[in-house]
Amino acid sequence: MTQATLSRTWVVSLASLLFAAGLGYGLYTLYHNAPGLLARANAANVDVPPLRGTLEAADGTPIATSTPDQVRLHPLGLSMSQVIGFGERANGKGLSGLEHDLEPTLSSGRSVRLTLDPNIQAIAEQSLWKWLQISGSQWGTALVMDSKTGKLLAVANAPQFDPTAKRGNPQTDIAWRNHAFAVALEPGSTMKTLTAAVLMQENAVTLDTQVDAGMTRQIGGWTIGDVIDHPKKLTLTQVLEYSSNVGMSLLAERLPPDFLYTYMKKLHFADNRLLPGVSVAEPKLRPLPEWGAIEYANATFGQGFLITPLHLTAAYNAIANDGVYLSPTLLEGQTPRAERIFRPEVAQQLRKALGDNAEKIARDAWLPGYYVGGKTGTAQVVIKGRYSPDVFTALYAGFIPADKPKVTVVVVFYKPKGPRIHGAYICAPVFKEIAAGLYALWGIPPNPMLESQNKNGTLGH
Repeated sequence: MTQATLSRTWVVSLASLLFAAGLGYGLYTLYHNAPGLLARANAANVDVPPLRGTLEAADGTPIATSTPDQVRLHPLGLSMSQVIGFGERANGKGLSGLEHDLEPTLSSGRSVRLTLDPNIQAIAEQSLWKWLQISGSQWGTALVMDSKTGKLLAVANAPQFDPTAKRGNPQTDIAWRNHAFAVALEPGSTMKTLTAAVLMQENAVTLDTQVDAGMTRQIGGWTIGDVIDHPKKLTLTQVLEYSSNVGMSLLAERLPPDFLYTYMKKLHFADNRLLPGVSVAEPKLRPLPEWGAIEYANATFGQGFLITPLHLTAAYNAIANDGVYLSPTLLEGQTPRAERIFRPEVAQQLRKALGDNAEKIARDAWLPGYYVGGKTGTAQVVIKGRYSPDVFTALYAGFIPADKPKVTVVVVFYKPKGPRIHGAYICAPVFKEIAAGLYALWGIPPNPMLESQNKNGTLGH
C-alpha cells in the first residue's frame, strides 16, 4: 500500500468518524429535546391561522397574496388596488374592498379568482390616471364590461392608491375608494340614450320623430335649458346629437311618468345588490308618487336620481346586448341574471344613431378606422341642497364596436377644473384610448372605409 493510498484511507476514515459522531450527537439532542419540539409544533398548529387566500386576476395572476408570515403582497403594484382594498397591518383582516367583502373566504385560506383582465385593466388605468391630471378632477373611474357575458374586465380608479403605504385620513384622502362601486351620482345626459330606448320600446317615437324645441322651457316655475345652440325643430337623433334637455323632456311627455319609472326599476336603478357578495352604494330613486312634472322632466335627462357608475355601465350594456340586461359579475363562476328589457331593433337602431354620429357627439371619442359610439354627459352636483354652478360630474358611456359590441365602457370624472369640464372633452378621450388599446389587444386593424366620417365637430356635452 502506497503512502498516497494510506493518506486517502486515513482521510476517508476520519470523515466517516466525524459524520458518525455528528449523527450520534444529533440523535442524542433530538431524543432529549423531542418533547419540547413536539409541544411547540402542536402549539403552532393551534395558534397559527391558515395562510390568507390569494386574490387572482382572470388569467390566474396573483393580485394580492400572502407570505408564510402573513405579509400581504401586491404583485401588480398599484393596479386594481382600490378594488382589492386593504387590511389590518397586524393580522391582515380586511378593512376595505374585496379584502373586506370576502373576509370569511380569504381568512379561511381559500383563494378567489376575479373576472378582471390585467391587460384591459392596465389600458384603462393608464388612460384614466393621465386624464385625471389633465382635467384636474378630484377623482375618476372607468369600467369595461363584456357585453355578452356581463363580466367586468376592468374597474379602474384614480388617483392611484398604494395599499402598502401609510394611510391618511379616509375622509379626506379618498384615493383608497373604489369610486365605481362606492359613489352614487347623477348620470346627466348619458340618461338620454336610455330614455330614448324607453320611448322607442313603447312605440311613442322613432329616431325620426320631430319636436319643436327651443333653448329653454318653463315647467311649474322651473326653467329647463340647453347648453348647445341647435335648430328649433329636432329629430330624436338630433336631440341625442345636440344633447337637448328641452327636446328630450318634450318627447318624453308622450308617455306617462310611470313608464320611465318602471324601466328605471327594470334597469336596477334602485338595486343596491348589483354584485352578489360585493359592496355597492345604494342608489337614490325618488318614489313615483313624489314625481311631479319637473321631477319627470329632470329624470328624462339624468337629474334628480343617483346611481353608481356600475349601475350606468350595466344599463348601457343592455343597449349593447341587443336589449338584454345582464347583471354584472366580478367573481369568476358567478352566473349573471339575464332580463329582456328592449326589443333587439330598438337597441340596434340606437347604437347606429350613436355610432353614425360619434364624431358630432364627441369628436374626441371618435377613433378613425373603427366604428365606435356613445353618449356624453355633464351633470351639475348638488351642494347643500342646490345645484352648484361650478361643481360637475363629467361622463361618457359607449360601445366598442358600436354595431356589434364586444364591450361597454363608462368613464366618469368628478369635479373637473378649467374651461373644459364636459364629458365630451375629458371623458371621451379616455374612451377613445381604451378603444384603441382594445383593438390593438384584439389584433383588429383599422377599416379604411371608416377613416373619415363627418367633420362637424363636437356637439354633445
